[in-house]
Amino acid sequence: MKKQTIWILTILMAVTFIGLLCIQIIYMKNMVEMRYEQFTQGVRQSLLNVALRLEHDETRYFLDQDVSRMTAASITTQNFNSDALSRDEGLKFSFTTPSGLEGDVTLKGTPDEITKLKGGSTSAGKDYRRYRQAYQDQYNYQKGVVDDVILNIISRASERPISERADSAIVSRYLRQELDTLGIRVPFEYAVVNYLGTVQYKSPGYMPSGVSPDNMFVQTLFANDPGGKFNYLKVYFPTKKDYIFSSISFMVPSFAFTLILLIIFVFTIIVAFRQKKLTEMKNDFINNMTHEFKTPISSISLAAQMLNDPAVRKSPTMLQQISTVINDETKRLRFQVEKVLQMSMFERQKATMKIVDLDANLAIFNIVNTFKLKVEKYGGKITARLDAMDAIVNVDEMHFTNVIFNLLDNAVKYRREDTPLNLVVTSRDISDDKLEITIADNGIGIRRDDLKKIFDKFYRVPTGNRHDVKGFGLGLAYVKKIISELGGEIAVESEINSGTKFIIILPLTKN
Repeated sequence: MKKQTIWILTILMAVTFIGLLCIQIIYMKNMVEMRYEQFTQGVRQSLLNVALRLEHDETRYFLDQDVSRMTAASITTQNFNSDALSRDEGLKFSFTTPSGLEGDVTLKGTPDEITKLKGGSTSAGKDYRRYRQAYQDQYNYQKGVVDDVILNIISRASERPISERADSAIVSRYLRQELDTLGIRVPFEYAVVNYLGTVQYKSPGYMPSGVSPDNMFVQTLFANDPGGKFNYLKVYFPTKKDYIFSSISFMVPSFAFTLILLIIFVFTIIVAFRQKKLTEMKNDFINNMTHEFKTPISSISLAAQMLNDPAVRKSPTMLQQISTVINDETKRLRFQVEKVLQMSMFERQKATMKIVDLDANLAIFNIVNTFKLKVEKYGGKITARLDAMDAIVNVDEMHFTNVIFNLLDNAVKYRREDTPLNLVVTSRDISDDKLEITIADNGIGIRRDDLKKIFDKFYRVPTGNRHDVKGFGLGLAYVKKIISELGGEIAVESEINSGTKFIIILPLTKN
């Protein structure tokens, strides 16, 4: 798959996931806001209903006080003559009171009898007029009682203690009933305070100090009281947030799954790019390997063809030269094969090693002496400053030697053409249990962006891809793995045209 195609798919999937997450977040936010609004409206309606019920209770209280008076002073009504009330026909009298109340009285009988009853001087007429007067007197009395109750509510109600007008147990019960009616089944704390803010009474858990303003609800009690005698009911809900967010709890798994899918998608894309990069590096490796193998094979093939020439076989000098070529190219081919075989180490969890106690100073000294001829061949010099007092390390001698050789060989490969090569190898004790080995050169250096990649398998620094430098990109990866297997660390410092320094830290062997 082309890199451009991967990028297009990545962008489309990223936009899709981000859009899905945004929609879920917006939906959750809108649900929370709607839930807050419903909760607020429900609580305010409940508090208003509580205040109305308390006012009804107070009205009932004053009415009950006047029931006995009204009962004692009631007027006993008189019945009409049975003969006059037994008729099917009758006359209906309607009336309207000054306060707007309407009523009617129906007299049943024959028209003649009713006419005599209304205006006559008979006993029935007198009874009719007396009944009408009694009815009117009773109505006027009851109207006076109601007016008296209203006057008492206006003038005397505010003088009663608030604890009597709104008993705490009643307030708590009304609150619970009204909230339950609207489906708000959450615990609450409440208090009744006067216009000065003094608490008249409160619930046991009422502590308003840490309550946010949007969670404190206030309702005026007995709004018709004089301004200086107002009392307020304050209510808050300790678990309001839990109640609000419980309504969207079903969205949390959905959001979590989407987030997990996004993480998996990102990880998959990273792996895809890494695999593509690894594939490209493997292709480069195959191309380099083909070129590296082609040269010695061609040289050996050419030497073999020359041996078929009788004239060449008769010349000892020519045979010696051909033998040398075949030997050198065979060694070169074997070296390249060994490089390829090093790849198998990266497929195993742990490399097979023969661990021994080794004097690092002595091993490095021998390696430097062996490598000196190659450095001097290019007009350079190599210096060893082995200052470590304790240099015994527990390593595999062959792999340790290969690590040092690889680093020295890279210094020669990536030397500067305009400056003689200068290689410095040092060792020193950095603590009681650590040995530091450094290999520094004055070569072409490595760019900062490439420093974190140089230990990757098959990776080759672009500035080092010169026509006279060949390789597979396995050398430094091999060095990194061996040092890690030996329990050590390796770091690199470099600047363009200023050289490179590799720093190896290995644990010392304690006898």
